[in-house]
Amino acid sequence: MGSLEEERSPLEDGLLQSEGSGLYTGDGSVDIKGKPVLKENTGNWKACPFILGTECCERLAYYGIATNLVTYLKSKLHEGNVVAARNVSIWQGTCYLTPLIGAVLADAYWGRYSTVAVFFPIYFIGMCTLTLSASIPALKPAECVDSVCPSATAAQYAVFFLGLYLIALGTGGIKPCVSSFGADQFDDTDPKERVKKGSFFNWFYFSINIGSLISNSVLVWIQDNVGWGLGFGIPALFMGIAIASFFSGTMLYRFQRPGGSPITRMCHVLVASFHKRNLEVPTNSTLLYETHDKPSAIEGSRKLEHTEEFKCLDKAAILSDAELKSGEFSNPWRVCTVTQVEEFKILIRMLPIWATGIIFSAVHAQMSTLFVEQGMMMDTSIGSFTIPAASLSTFADISVIFWVPIYDRVIVPIARKFTGKERGFSELQRMGIGLFISILCMSAAALVEIKRLQLARELGLVDKDAAVPMSIFWQIPQYFLLGAAEVFTYIGQLEFFYDQSPDAMRSLCSALSLLTYCLGNYLSSLILTLVTYFTTMGGKTGWIPDNLNEGHLDYFFWLLAGLSFLNLLVYIFCAKKYKQKKAS
Repeated sequence: MGSLEEERSPLEDGLLQSEGSGLYTGDGSVDIKGKPVLKENTGNWKACPFILGTECCERLAYYGIATNLVTYLKSKLHEGNVVAARNVSIWQGTCYLTPLIGAVLADAYWGRYSTVAVFFPIYFIGMCTLTLSASIPALKPAECVDSVCPSATAAQYAVFFLGLYLIALGTGGIKPCVSSFGADQFDDTDPKERVKKGSFFNWFYFSINIGSLISNSVLVWIQDNVGWGLGFGIPALFMGIAIASFFSGTMLYRFQRPGGSPITRMCHVLVASFHKRNLEVPTNSTLLYETHDKPSAIEGSRKLEHTEEFKCLDKAAILSDAELKSGEFSNPWRVCTVTQVEEFKILIRMLPIWATGIIFSAVHAQMSTLFVEQGMMMDTSIGSFTIPAASLSTFADISVIFWVPIYDRVIVPIARKFTGKERGFSELQRMGIGLFISILCMSAAALVEIKRLQLARELGLVDKDAAVPMSIFWQIPQYFLLGAAEVFTYIGQLEFFYDQSPDAMRSLCSALSLLTYCLGNYLSSLILTLVTYFTTMGGKTGWIPDNLNEGHLDYFFWLLAGLSFLNLLVYIFCAKKYKQKKAS
């Protein structure tokens, strides 16, 4: 990844040298000592290899646990299909809910670097706890004897889930900060660095999937064929490497100062606008309150231009007669700047786009749950070699690794000629393409399941909890399509929630984008629970029984495909209505 510093697109070389060509960054970034930073010595692609290396190793560690977790719950803790899938979905959802904690701490108090530094040890302790629970006999239930599988004790469950949820807490301080911290290495006021920042998000996601690929192939095989103690111990080791990589680049990093609590600022706007609810908003927006003697009243933030939407919030920036007479504007619960009001407006405008990501994340959640369970009921052998069902997700990683450079080096330059946009497609266009591909993914999964069930009926395997002699490689198209959808939707989300967010709320907005994954997992769990409840009424087998040969998993996949189609229609409507951020 180090060679990326020398790679430049024609657009980067052709941009005007006069803009953003000063010796120091123009976005307010500082070095580790809090001093202004020289562009030549810090940030840019110089600092990114350490960040990309951190993300690669951290994701390898995370996916080393997450990818095959459903198998561990079923084979070692002896849980059923539905319970195991639900536990995985809830835990993965929690992993993408805790970033709200890290984001608020980063934006308000500690900054992104310090937040990562605090949460990494928690993450590492969780990894080690999980490794011990899988290695020490007393901390796990005994193996099955014939068909009798002893349940885990309360203490065994406690140790296992303690480690699991320490990981969830640890990732809460890492996920919202690392991508934003990497983007902070590029000066927003320099046109050339802005273009490179768009490329950074592609390579950031590329690094994620390198780590995921190793986990989904090598680590899954070790867990299934060598042992779970070693299979969980290796991710813990790579977590240590991730920590070392992150701190190694400290002297090269650019840092953004925390701007104070974004939640408090939003409360200021609500309270101030309510207090002045009877005042009329002036038709001339220049009469609204804004600082004039510095870039912004919010630390580390540029001013935002006034917009006409949500005028009720503009009342927070009205200067009352009493305030004009006294010249006292220091009470944030009574008067807010236009920038502070516009921050709130930006979040409101983002919400509809944000909400449409939830269904996509519910689709993505199937990769580590029902896709794996579907694969376990197929032929997983190649000669004498057995392929773990969970390792098929490597094809989603291979798809991402294939599409990222193609997108960055081929699709973007071609699209740029037609759209005139620096990055080829806008973030909204990119996400929309991904949502469409997700429909194709679920349709492919349903078609594979139809064929698998047809074979089960023909061979008389419906009543037998046995794999159907249909190669697991028939799952490749659904994984490959899901990987392509990720490249468009998830990377588009990273760009959208960084670029469109207010400067002092970028960690929070990154956490909001991750929250869609959390809610998608919870939604997947809810749909799974509702489908199981309604399809098993009256003593019926249901769509997703423990023996999938008796069920109709294909109906569940068609259900998600239908929901994804409706979600795409809603997204298109919301994207057309969305108004871009205007920073002064």
